[in-house]
Formats: sequence, C-alpha cells, structure tokens
Amino acid sequence: MAEQIAKDANQAFGVLKTLSNDQRSAALHLIHDALKAAKLDILKANEQDMAAAEKNNLAASLIKRLDLAKNDKYETMLQGIVDVAALPDPVGKVTMAKKIDEGLELHRVTAPLGVLLIIFESRPEVIANISALAIKSGNCAILKGGKESYQTFKAISDVVNQTLASTPVPPHAIQLIQSREDVADLLAQDKYIDLVIPRGSNALVRNIKDNTKIPVLGHADGICSVFVDKEADLAKAAKIVVDSKTNYPAGCNAVEQLLVHQDIASDKSKLNQVLSALAAAEVTLHVVPEIKAQIEGIDEKLIKDAGPDSFDNEFLSFDIAVKPVADVDAAIAHINEHSSKHTDCVVTENKEVAERFLKGIDSAGVYWNCSTRFADGFRYGFGTEVGISTNKIHARGPVGLEGLMSYQYQLRGNGHVASEYVGAGGSKTFVHEDLPF
Repeated sequence: MAEQIAKDANQAFGVLKTLSNDQRSAALHLIHDALKAAKLDILKANEQDMAAAEKNNLAASLIKRLDLAKNDKYETMLQGIVDVAALPDPVGKVTMAKKIDEGLELHRVTAPLGVLLIIFESRPEVIANISALAIKSGNCAILKGGKESYQTFKAISDVVNQTLASTPVPPHAIQLIQSREDVADLLAQDKYIDLVIPRGSNALVRNIKDNTKIPVLGHADGICSVFVDKEADLAKAAKIVVDSKTNYPAGCNAVEQLLVHQDIASDKSKLNQVLSALAAAEVTLHVVPEIKAQIEGIDEKLIKDAGPDSFDNEFLSFDIAVKPVADVDAAIAHINEHSSKHTDCVVTENKEVAERFLKGIDSAGVYWNCSTRFADGFRYGFGTEVGISTNKIHARGPVGLEGLMSYQYQLRGNGHVASEYVGAGGSKTFVHEDLPF
C-alpha cells in the first residue's frame, strides 16, 4: 500500500511540474475558498480532537498546537494560501546562462524537488500550508497526520481532495493519508520519495531521522537564546524577552534560555528590571546561583535552581533558564555549544557587538533587537512554510517555496557532439562566455 502511494505521487509529479503558474495558483484560490466556506464544520471537528486530547492528558504544548480556533490560527492558515498563490512562480527561473559554443547554450533553471513526505503531530493547519507550497512549487506531497488530529485532518483533507478534483492538478499530487498507515513503510520508499519533512515532537523527528535513507528536512529541538548585552536598552530587552517566551511558548521559536552580561547580572536594579518583567508574565526562572543571589521582589514560587540540563532543554512552557556570561564572545561560545541552531538573538545598542554576534552564531536565524518569534515563514513573507530547518545543506530556517526547489542544467544545441571538441578527440575549443539572464 505504501509503495503504491509513493509510486502514484511520483507519477503525478511528472504532470504537476508541467502545469502553468496560473493553473497552479488558481487551484490554490479554489482551496482557500472551499476551506473558508467549511470553517464551521472544520472547527467543530477540531473541537472533537481537542476534547479527546484533554481527556487523554496530552502534553499542554501538543494541545496548544492542535487548537485551530485560538490566536486567529484558522484565518492565518487561509491567508497563507492566498499569499503563496500571489508569490512569483518559482519554477523555471534561470539562475545561470553560458554560451558553450556557437549555437550551444547552457542554462541552469530552478526545478521542483519531487515528492515530499510530510509526517506531523497536532498542528492540522500543516495540511493547508504544505498543500499550498507543494502545488505552487510543482512538488507532490504525501501527508500523514497523527491520531490526535484525526478529526480535523479528515475534515480538511476531504475539502482539499474534493476541490482538487475540479482542477488540472493530478489526483495523486496531494495525498492526504487518513488511515493509520505504517510510517516505516513510507520511510522505506526512497525510490519514489525525495524529501521527508517531520513536524512535531523531538521524539518524532529523531525517530524519522534514524529510520530512513531519504533526506530529512527539519529540526529536533527549538532551543533558542536571547543575550542581553551590557549596552542593551533594558526596557527593550524586557519587552523582547517576554514576547519571545510568552507569545507562544509551545512554538519551536520560543526562547528557552536568557544570557545576561555579567555587568547587568551584578547590578540588582538592572537585572531585576528584566527578570521582573518575566515574573509578571508568570514565567518560572531556572537560575544559576550567581543570578539567584541577585533576585529581589520576585515570588519564590517562580524561582527554581537551574539543573544540569537546564541549558540543553526545550521547555515549551512558561519556563526559562537564566545565567550570566562575561561578554559577547562568551555568549557566542555558550549558544554555539548548547543551541539547537534554530534562532538566537542579541539585545544591544552597540552595533559592533551586534555584528560580532550575528557573524559568530552558527544558527539558521540570528537576530538583533527583535523577538525570536519572528522565525516563521508567514512573518518572513514566504506565505507559509513547510517547516523550519536547522540543516546547513540545501535549506535553513523557515522553508518556503525557495527551499522546495532544486535546479537542473538545460543544454540547447543544434547537432553538437562532444567528440568534435578538445578533451574528447576533437580540435574545437569551448567559448564559455557568460550570457545575460
């Protein structure tokens, strides 16, 4: 069964990538309209999943990700589809042109990756996000959701499947697998599937990376840091840290550790200006002894001793680890050792310090004076994202259309043969002249 699903997607890819941008974009507008019309039914299905999740005592972070009604998540999902449809066509863009010889021209053009396998937990909006990005970029997608989002998944997938049936998009271009298909079987289809994108818990991502030969795009952790430099505007720092932690603590772009310059840490007034803002937002502080000794006016219930793993932990809750560092170089060293290479931020008014931080941090996203919560495809203007990658090869950070593209070399000639040229038996030489594109 899994092999047939993957094979069908691979065959559909040969058709989908030949459709025009207008055809692909028109299909997205139809999906948007259909999902908008079905909003009440889909949210009712989501309520069933939410009730089951609470009954089964799922982790709070998973329940928050599952909820499609709060924080305008449904409207954001719909807007993302429209935004993706409006983006320039990513397929067939010339990125290099070279004259090899008279009448023999080489072009490097963007091309879709192929078949994507997306396996996710909670977050039912992933269905719309991936479908939109896949269709727009000419890629085929197989989506496998977790049982905790089954009712919502089914409701959305029914709408998407019914809508695509009236478009030129081939029927197997987007396959929304509702049955409890054995994930291991799909992960073995490296002949037909080109990229796996896991979205969910650390355990899910690690399990997939350990059990497939197919390239995996994703991240196992979102351990993000904020470094407050000695020349930081403390009001600005407090605002940024609180937003990074509390806006959506279950998100992979939420801050998990706060590093404070030792000059700030040794000044009770300055230190507590930042920590009190977190405490006012009911964030529990996991602090090292040097920080604990300086805390004043904060409820003891919100103060805990930092444990051995506090700075290697993704809390995904109203918790943050806090420690002092000597300077920006010490902050860079700490983050590069403990970070998951997702998103890290420096708060400072010193441009030289900021630039050193931006260049020194080895993460997909490096920020200066702004919340880590901006690490998101929608906020970057990508329309939406298939996920956030901490890989260094191919794509990093929020992955939109560009991250779903590869390229191919197209050579156009007129009876040219290699044997006529130097190096293959002939005497002709190559021109190798750059052409405008």
